[in-house]
Amino acid sequence: MNPSNTISFNVKPGGKLQGSLRVPGDKSISHRSIMFGSLAEGVTQISGFLEGDDALATLNAFRQMGVRIEGPDSGRVTIYGVGMQGLKRAKEPLDVGNSGTSMRLLCGLLAGQGFKVTLVGDSSLSGRPMRRVTSPLAEMGAKIEATEAGTAPLVIHPVDHLQGIDYLMPVASAQVKSCLLLAGLYAKGQTSTTEPAPTRDHTERMMAGFGYDIRREGPRATLSGGGRFTACTLDIPADISSAAFFLVGATIAEGSDLTLEHVGINPTRIGIINILREMGADIEVLNERDAGGEPVADLHVRSSRLKGIKIPEDQVPLAIDEFPALFIAAACAEGETVLSGAEELRVKESDRIQVMADGLVALGIDAQPTPDGMIIQGGQIQGGTVDSHGDHRIAMSFAIAALRASGEITITDCSNVNTSFPGFVSLAAGAGLNISSS
Repeated sequence: MNPSNTISFNVKPGGKLQGSLRVPGDKSISHRSIMFGSLAEGVTQISGFLEGDDALATLNAFRQMGVRIEGPDSGRVTIYGVGMQGLKRAKEPLDVGNSGTSMRLLCGLLAGQGFKVTLVGDSSLSGRPMRRVTSPLAEMGAKIEATEAGTAPLVIHPVDHLQGIDYLMPVASAQVKSCLLLAGLYAKGQTSTTEPAPTRDHTERMMAGFGYDIRREGPRATLSGGGRFTACTLDIPADISSAAFFLVGATIAEGSDLTLEHVGINPTRIGIINILREMGADIEVLNERDAGGEPVADLHVRSSRLKGIKIPEDQVPLAIDEFPALFIAAACAEGETVLSGAEELRVKESDRIQVMADGLVALGIDAQPTPDGMIIQGGQIQGGTVDSHGDHRIAMSFAIAALRASGEITITDCSNVNTSFPGFVSLAAGAGLNISSS
């Protein structure tokens, strides 16, 4: 990355979080709204769209393939759907930047399109594993070239047809599941996925919301190719992964009393709430309602004393993106917190286990990385400098840590916060975090 583009966060110690706020829209749902709206028949109206770099990468990819999309304007997007067969070959490779979701889901969606397309990403994304999607897609008859390491760029070649498969997933991954279901839209016969543990089900919910016949029985999702999507109206919930930083921050900072509005509380995503409550957090779920097939609520959180726990393994897939924030909660808890069963964290935007452990140690916390998790002894967070390694969730987690630090924390390489949470600094400062960026 060009050094002139890098951003650092400087966060002074202390403060408390108060008031009400709405964090940006859910990233997972924003991606999918563009995909399904583009393939639908009719005009889809979206509000609450996340105007972050990742979701915009998906939006721009569909524009490149000939879809007329207006916005985003204050979270509002209008998509003039082209139908299931209406996408056109892009003149250039589709550059999805830092977005693993865009690359893995588009890989499935484009495998059966009948035109050649190349997917590229930034240096971080180009190091992330793609065989987990390209291998099962090959079983369906897709022809996809990757590097020798199985990474991007991915060149997707047209094939005569895809064939539905019944896929037993070796790892619990919503991106793999969604990729194969998207490919299944263009396959002959049925496509089924069976997951070893529950993962987020936004794809299945939204397909049903757009009128596609998809059946779900326990860990298994099944659809037949050849159906169609019908345009609809969507109000995207606030992203619980972004709310997580404020849930942790208001819990650890004495005197905090914060309400997070219109947060998505999909049962496959609420591990952060369950784990924090088990540690002793005071989180109330209020005003539960439905928004476009997704459950939403207001979350009211007050400061409380946390205790270390062994994190239940059944909660790990339900909180996989929230562990950087949870590690900060563990550092502020009394006693030992143990995470295991989370090896997936090593292949995210960074190796989140190692990078978080290094950062915690730099701030005076005893944090021992393990192959599939971490052991953290609660203690006093010191001031210091932490390298976020360009990982948005790590940058925001260490910013929140300053609420309980004894000195100022500087976090470097924070430009990628815009991938998931544009406006984080101003929203956090407005709620009471002593943060500035430079």
